[in-house]
Amino acid sequence: MLILQCPYCGVMADETELSPGGEAHLTREGPGASDDAFHDYLFMRENPKGVHFERWRHAYGCGKWFHAARCTTTLQVFGTYKAQTTEPPKDIRDRITKARPGWTWRDYA
Repeated sequence: MLILQCPYCGVMADETELSPGGEAHLTREGPGASDDAFHDYLFMRENPKGVHFERWRHAYGCGKWFHAARCTTTLQVFGTYKAQTTEPPKDIRDRITKARPGWTWRDYA
């Protein structure tokens, strides 16, 4: 079972208390975007085997959105952080590098 700590209220919540929100750190495309850019925003998502950054909502708790870094194959959680953060914090990237040397995901390493 996946257990994540909400960075807002500090509760260790299992996945039944949370709602998944998909991939984190997407570039949002608005009404002025090209059709191709908007298509990619809506439909093109990464689904890696390994390290992944996701959005979660503490639905049955404080109700706030946050990000989580985890491994999709082992469910190892490297950390959680507030949704307003534009990129994964350095301490979480360092934990990932220690556990998975040579990992890459987009521009984060």
